[in-house]
Formats: sequence, C-alpha cells, structure tokens
Amino acid sequence: MLLIFMMFSFLLMFIFLNHPLSMGMTILIQTLLMSIMTGNWHFNFWYSYILFLIMIGGLLILFTYMTSVASNEKFKFNIFFLTPFFSLILSPFFEFLFKNYDSLNFNSTNNFNLNLSKFLNIPMNMIIMFLIIYLLITLIAVVKITDFNQGPMRQKN
Repeated sequence: MLLIFMMFSFLLMFIFLNHPLSMGMTILIQTLLMSIMTGNWHFNFWYSYILFLIMIGGLLILFTYMTSVASNEKFKFNIFFLTPFFSLILSPFFEFLFKNYDSLNFNSTNNFNLNLSKFLNIPMNMIIMFLIIYLLITLIAVVKITDFNQGPMRQKN
C-alpha cells in the first residue's frame, strides 16, 4: 500500500513538471518503485532487475540528449508546488511507523529461496549458461566494433 501511494503521488507530481531533467528523475523513481513492487509480488527480482536496467539505459540516453540540447536552461524549484507533495510522500511513512508490527509476516523469505533455486536446477541452468555466453559474445563484438583511435564523436574546443 505504501509503494502504491508513493507511485500515485509521483504520478501526480509528474503531471505538473515542466523541466525534462525533473521529469527524468521522476520516471527514474517510478521505475525503482515499480521494480520493488513487482519483485515483492513475484518473490523474484530477476524481472524487476531487467526492467530497471532497461529503463536506466533509456533514461541515460534521454539525459545525454536533453543536456546537450538544453544545457544552459535554469532549473527552478517552485516551493508552493513542493510543499503539498512532500506531505503526500511523507504521510505513508507515518502510517507505517504507527502500524502494528505483529501483523507482519516474515515467512516469505523461504519462498524466495525456493524460487531462486529453480533458476539453478538442471533444466534451467542451460538457459543461464546460454545467456552468459550470449552476453560475452555481445560484449566482445561491441568492443571490436568500436574504434578507440577515433575517440568521441563530439569535438572539444
């Protein structure tokens, strides 16, 4: 419930943002919260980790593009806008502090260990080995394609 409330508050905050860097930061936080939420639902963080890495890669490309296009644009904070959203973000934490701790269930850690061992058993370990070899070949191909002598495409003055 806490993560859903935080995601909703960041969604509302994203609607009112007008600077691309602040929008990118909000998308980054939304992705992190979504990754945590899907990892907790499935007791397996592999999908969440892949989702987070793909979104970070896309956001890095957007960040470099936006900083090259609008590099000298001022970033202004609107204090009137930030005050209600900080209260929206902090209110679930107070709910969590006053929650009854006896109702928390810590038996889910056993399920996580069982789900993790499925990836390492005989039928699935061949897929993991194939993935490792594929990533190694891709890494070698990218290193061979790039030419270190030419350097960066952007010229420095």
